[in-house]
Amino acid sequence: MKILSRLRPADSLTILFLVSLMVLSAGFYGRLPHADLLVLTYAALFLVQLSLIRNHETFLRNRFLDMLRHVAFPVICVLVIFNSLGLLVHDINPRDIDPLLIRLDYLIFNGYPTVMLESVHNPLVTDILQTAYASYYFLPISLGVILKLGKKEEEFERTVFLLLLCFYLSYVGYLLFPALGPRYTMNHLQSFDLGGVVIAGPIQAVLNGLEGVKRDAFPSGHTAVALVVTGLAWRFHKRFFYVTLPVVSMLIFSTVYCRYHYVVDVVGGVILAAITFFIGDKYYGYWEARNSTDH
Repeated sequence: MKILSRLRPADSLTILFLVSLMVLSAGFYGRLPHADLLVLTYAALFLVQLSLIRNHETFLRNRFLDMLRHVAFPVICVLVIFNSLGLLVHDINPRDIDPLLIRLDYLIFNGYPTVMLESVHNPLVTDILQTAYASYYFLPISLGVILKLGKKEEEFERTVFLLLLCFYLSYVGYLLFPALGPRYTMNHLQSFDLGGVVIAGPIQAVLNGLEGVKRDAFPSGHTAVALVVTGLAWRFHKRFFYVTLPVVSMLIFSTVYCRYHYVVDVVGGVILAAITFFIGDKYYGYWEARNSTDH
């Protein structure tokens, strides 16, 4: 029971999600070629999380260990779980919904947005937008580190919880609605490869190598996470908000321009961000009220 008293909302969320993934992997054991690896991966993260909670006071006494426990480990969890989805999603839910997303985009725009955006293609713009797209991997970490170093502990705790909630909900979306995205399904309709001046090509190569084929188009996690970061920055660090606002705006546009997402994916990401704030704030408020009563 002592370990339960040390559970932060972010801890309990990660534990719940890891347990759910272990149960899911075990339940579909016969259909998952890498079921053993998946269960072992999730179990290892689960045990590390419990160990970090158990040794909470030790980590608090050391600045580096504190950053490791509260910043590095959540990042590792997000990245490892995301990487594991390539071994999980398609074997559990093999029907991609790309045809539906393509149809919806066409109904809205009377055309295919990624193809239509060829008319405004510019190599320098592509470099800028591809860089903005990649900033997704740094925005959440940057906000967390700024709040942590600024000793805004309460704001940091809420930020980590809401960001993790957004990431995990997006992963649930990928499991329920697997989609490859236009860079794979509509490449035959594009008139040319999307090239930049210097930066776009190398960034695309790195992202393709890191992300692989994950069926992670809907909802747009890039959009959802970027909007959650923006909303949290507005609440807790206005300077960071104003610095990153143009980057986030370009990031969201880049998801379609750079052919990673359908417009419908972006709409899904906006809805996901709103759901994250609604559910997350409700639960966090409940946890704070219960925690103050217990003490």
